[in-house]
Amino acid sequence: MLGLSLVAAACGGTDSDSGATAGTVDADIKEGVDSVVSGDGATTSSIVEHPRSMEDWEALWADERAAMVARITENGWGKSADGTTVTGPEGFSIDLTQCGTGWSDTEGLSATEIKIGQALPLSGTFADYGNIAKGVTTMLDHYNAEGYFTDSEGVTRDVNYIFKDDGYDPARTVPLVDELIDSDKVFGVITLGSAPGFKVFDKLNQRCIPHPFELAGHPAWGDPVNHPWTTGLQLAYTTEAVLWGSFIEQHAEEFDDEITVAALQINNDFGKSYDAGFRAWLAQSPLRDRINYVTETIEASAPTVTDPMTTLAAQDPDVFIGMLAGTACTQIITEAAANGMKESTPYLFQPSVCSASSFVGKEKVGGDGSVTDGWWIVNGGVKDLNDANYDGDAFIAWSRDVLQDAGIDPKSSGSLGSGMQWGFAIVQSLKVAGELPGGLTRSNFITAVRSFDMTNPMLLEGIRFNLNGNADSYFIEGGKYQTYDSEIQGWEDQSQVIDLSGKSDNCAWDLATSVCKD
Repeated sequence: MLGLSLVAAACGGTDSDSGATAGTVDADIKEGVDSVVSGDGATTSSIVEHPRSMEDWEALWADERAAMVARITENGWGKSADGTTVTGPEGFSIDLTQCGTGWSDTEGLSATEIKIGQALPLSGTFADYGNIAKGVTTMLDHYNAEGYFTDSEGVTRDVNYIFKDDGYDPARTVPLVDELIDSDKVFGVITLGSAPGFKVFDKLNQRCIPHPFELAGHPAWGDPVNHPWTTGLQLAYTTEAVLWGSFIEQHAEEFDDEITVAALQINNDFGKSYDAGFRAWLAQSPLRDRINYVTETIEASAPTVTDPMTTLAAQDPDVFIGMLAGTACTQIITEAAANGMKESTPYLFQPSVCSASSFVGKEKVGGDGSVTDGWWIVNGGVKDLNDANYDGDAFIAWSRDVLQDAGIDPKSSGSLGSGMQWGFAIVQSLKVAGELPGGLTRSNFITAVRSFDMTNPMLLEGIRFNLNGNADSYFIEGGKYQTYDSEIQGWEDQSQVIDLSGKSDNCAWDLATSVCKD
């Protein structure tokens, strides 16, 4: 097994002449990695096994919710008696007097329903991610039918999940979110993608509307001071980028003096965050004078990647990295096979957002699927719903059954599994918020989210799923290296799981320079 060297959650510049310095690498993460590598930190021997039945899962979640509610109430967190502030762990605070005229703590709630709004792509090159909404809907329908959302005031509500197609186009996201908050008057809004999220997160925070679980790993979502109503959910792209760099360091002796790293990057905030993280790693790496880092960009709506992949293949790279998502996940696999990179480039990396079988499986790449064989990935701690390795997993089996009962083929998209992961976060956050004194409100909801500490069944054993006020603003901070095995049509582990929960610094992102501000 490859020894995992998990380095910093980093922010850096996107231009070679304005690149990051060593100061942009998170020292706490680096220290945590060093302790693990030296044997002083946590290892897989400390991993607690997941429950083996859904009954045991539900019992575990009930205990974890009770512990969260007790912690919140004992510390007096939540909305103040005078209604002017919301407080939480580690100095977390929101000034409700700044929320604007007409703000309501119970907007989107009635005696019977909770309105949650969502903007995500149901069409275009990112359309597969629209299946996340199917997964979320299926989970919410299941718990609605059970009367699950009964709060401490004795009110039972169903979640009304309203999702709209923005095609992963930020220009479409803005009016759709306006419609959700001004016409549909939803309780909270979820968006998908870094670029769409950036277009609306200032507005949502200024109007004190919950914007939880942004479906992107941009580090900017880890900003509880300036954007307290927004959270991400997945491993930060900048952390993943530095993990690629760590891998290169581990394999440096395999290459001649110069190591060529080629990357295909989507030309938006999503792709720029990957590039920023990699440049930050490069700036502090002992290999920085040996690495020739070359990039090509594509637009998010690009129908093909043939031309930029041909250009990168001509560089004869030692390592190729995809800093992209959507349809391009599959296209880089088939193009690498066609232009010879599959045979000549020792290490080919898919980004974590492309791990699903609906991007890399034989149904997508064609034939026996062997063109995907041997591709690497930094798994951001998430199980693949359709990976045969998880056939005995209680929650995976339950998820497949629930989807099938709803008339949805689980194998039709790996993004359905992402929907179950996000659905878990939505369901349990609403449940905890409702169990707090006063019942379900926006204030109780954000208090629950910022105090969250539960076991997410869609994550690998050993990956914690938690936030802690201003001290820890990233739900997931860990993962493992994997390679794709076309014979089993699944990812095979090439490292231990290492979780560094609470180690990443917060990130107040500067859009102008693509860095985390000090």
